Amino acid sequence: MAWRNPWYNSSLAHHTPQGFRNVDAPAHQPGDVERWRKERKAAGLPKPPSQGYDHFIRQWWQPVALNSEEEDGVWWLGHASLLLRLNGRYILTDPVFSPRVSPLPFAGPQRKTPSVMSVDTLPTLDALVISHNHYDHLDNATVRQLLKRFPQLTIFVPLGLGEWCRRRGAKHVIELDWWQSYVFEGLTFTAVPAQHWSMRRPWDRNRTLWCGWVMEGKHQRFWFSGDTGYSPELLTIAQRLGPLDTVALPVGAYAPRWFMSINHMDPQSAVTLWQQLGMPKAIPVHWGVFELADESLDEPVFELSQVLKDVAPDNDRFHILRIGQYLSL
Repeated sequence: MAWRNPWYNSSLAHHTPQGFRNVDAPAHQPGDVERWRKERKAAGLPKPPSQGYDHFIRQWWQPVALNSEEEDGVWWLGHASLLLRLNGRYILTDPVFSPRVSPLPFAGPQRKTPSVMSVDTLPTLDALVISHNHYDHLDNATVRQLLKRFPQLTIFVPLGLGEWCRRRGAKHVIELDWWQSYVFEGLTFTAVPAQHWSMRRPWDRNRTLWCGWVMEGKHQRFWFSGDTGYSPELLTIAQRLGPLDTVALPVGAYAPRWFMSINHMDPQSAVTLWQQLGMPKAIPVHWGVFELADESLDEPVFELSQVLKDVAPDNDRFHILRIGQYLSL
């Protein structure tokens, strides 16, 4: 019997009987994946950082220094992992502390920069937020370790990922569709649209939803965009929920653009979106740890620095952090 989407709602454009979809987004053509892989292999991509991996780590990595202040703040832990403090509550997004992002321990994209934290060195967490089920955002080993240390941890996931979490021991799972909200410990969590896709196995493509998250406290509305390509629909987030104080925007895994742009923003599109949102405080994420596409590990930050110099030479709002660095909100 064919699988049917148990969350299917015919009134919602991103729902289908077979799973979920992007709304009004272009689609890859047959053969695009093979073409990309062939071109990537022939060109020997990705190349190492311009001055080598060791230099990149010295320049863009630092150990996390937790402070005891109760002000709102965020630490970028690398890739899409953020440790966020809102109203004195600690929230962790898309944590990956494993050496690879793959279903196999001996193959797949390997970590190029060290983890700045481990599960044992985290402060006491109040919530875990997951954007989608790709291996570089939802890591089985990390989630199991988190639930072992924090058995009462509340996990926020998009539709379809609740059972995955419960099978790994999660007792408190909040599973939301786009635009649904949940109030937890004085914070409001809202799942918001993203232009992406989901898959962990060849037969489960788009059976679970993908999303970004807006987390709102007393004085801060923070948007963690998850993984997304640029789409005008992203502008409706601020229109519907209110002005965004801080945004974490992806800037990596964009090359080649003809193939990656549907699902990943490059630095130029991230800055365009930031400008369209009114230039809130911003953090670039989804770079610096794993080589998932054809650009070198340091290309996103080079391109981002240049585009910011061109369009916002007096910028003091778009903060390029080192992995492990803290930003007060």
